[in-house]
Amino acid sequence: MAPIRTIWTGGREQARALAPGVMACAVVAAAAAFLSGHYGAPVMLFALLLGLAMNFLAGEGPCAAGIGFTARTVLRLGIALLGLRITVAQVQALGWQPVALVVGSMALTIGLSMVAARRMGFQAIFGLLTGGATAICGASAALALSAALPVHPLKERATLFTVIGVSALSTLAMVVYPMVVRAAGMDAAQAGIFLGATIHDVAQVVGAGYSLSRETGDVATVVKLLRVALLLPVILLAVAITRARSGGEPGAERPPLLPGFVVAFAALVAVNSTGWVPAPVQALGGEVSRGCLVAAMAAIGMKTRLAELATVGWRPVALMLGETLFLAGVVLAGLFAGGR
Repeated sequence: MAPIRTIWTGGREQARALAPGVMACAVVAAAAAFLSGHYGAPVMLFALLLGLAMNFLAGEGPCAAGIGFTARTVLRLGIALLGLRITVAQVQALGWQPVALVVGSMALTIGLSMVAARRMGFQAIFGLLTGGATAICGASAALALSAALPVHPLKERATLFTVIGVSALSTLAMVVYPMVVRAAGMDAAQAGIFLGATIHDVAQVVGAGYSLSRETGDVATVVKLLRVALLLPVILLAVAITRARSGGEPGAERPPLLPGFVVAFAALVAVNSTGWVPAPVQALGGEVSRGCLVAAMAAIGMKTRLAELATVGWRPVALMLGETLFLAGVVLAGLFAGGR
């Protein structure tokens, strides 16, 4: 009984140590969700800004441990639960042409981003981070890829910049891209594919799609979920890069080939594809995932000093804007070349 008592006591002490920081992140996440619903702006952006305003909590004090736990462990739980939003049947229902277009545009965008990042003086993994956020699912992809990338003194600052940039560009695209759709004379299916394949965040895809028509919104949402599913292979690419780099350093510990949250993500996609998961459970999983990601974004904001973000310069901004325009151009070219 003594070992069990020791484990129980240790668990209670750890929970007591983490509680203040976790609760602080939860309160900020709730405030961000309220402001997002009231003003219609991205919830991740509100969580980030509120977290930055409260970064004094992440210093030495009772909240520090819980904030670190939220930024790391709660983040990975939220990523894993994204698997409950995706099924194989959703991907199959699109047909091969939209799938090929989405996969091809994602690969081209990420590849070009990594090359462009190197040419602009950054590490290639910064291009993987920004390109993945642009090509997959915005702030959620940025957080997932950041969790899989190697530890670096500038990683949190790069992650925050990416979240800010992708949230701002996604909001702008939600307003501008429906006008592009009308100007190009696209039908509902074409419009849905374009919006779902180019706008970064899920919420902005839904807003833009259903602002045109219900059919456009339905197609856009499914295409967007396909992009979310592509998060898995891109995380595996990030893990492979991390393992290759750490393997070349004497004494460095190589990360696992498949991190636990990636395995959980893939398992939930597989289970969700069977049709056994009730709709209320899927909805609950989606809400919990969203809450975890928003809380983690608040925690990352708390751990960052705003003065550090002011030093990024114009080159990262140009990189993300170029990625966004390139993705839109590739998808447009693919739609018209395919006669969709």
